[in-house]
Amino acid sequence: MPKTTSAPSRPTGRATASPPVEVYSPRARMYHWIMVPLLLTQIPVGIYMVYRGTTLNIWDGTTNTLYDTHKLIGVTIFFLVMARLTYRLSNGAPADEPTIEPWQKTISHITHWALYALLIIVAIGGYLGVSYYGAAKPFGIQLPVFVAKNEDTANAIFALHRAGGLILAGLIAMHIGAALFHHLIRKDNVLRRMIGTPK
Repeated sequence: MPKTTSAPSRPTGRATASPPVEVYSPRARMYHWIMVPLLLTQIPVGIYMVYRGTTLNIWDGTTNTLYDTHKLIGVTIFFLVMARLTYRLSNGAPADEPTIEPWQKTISHITHWALYALLIIVAIGGYLGVSYYGAAKPFGIQLPVFVAKNEDTANAIFALHRAGGLILAGLIAMHIGAALFHHLIRKDNVLRRMIGTPK
């Protein structure tokens, strides 16, 4: 991945120059920050639509709009994450923030790849579910369907989709919490690498 490196601090007296900080490329940052509002919309919409439709048994225009919105955002997220993953595999990623501990680097890498995997799996699961259910037509837009209608299979897939979505939401919350911890408490460059403004 094309990287930008901030200039190391100049030593004063006996101070040692800080190691350079590599930031994410503009395209990588673009993919990331487009994904943020989509996910922050998708997860609450998914939770509320299920509560409204399944728990409260309210099936009206509002519920249908929530489901259709969830489907279209899901398709958008899938293609966006595939583009982002392709770019990441082709261009690599900048070096880790130099001041964080090795165990933090390990957890960060595991979390990032788990997020990629779950974003893809959950999106595919949702698409398969609506395809088997015969509901792959959000806002009247017919999406490609490659399976025959089978509501039992659809319900089984939806159960896995919901479970995967909750795990994904937990990982995203942990990811956001870690970024804020580094930015507000440790005051290092972990979040700034994705903003593009290392100090």
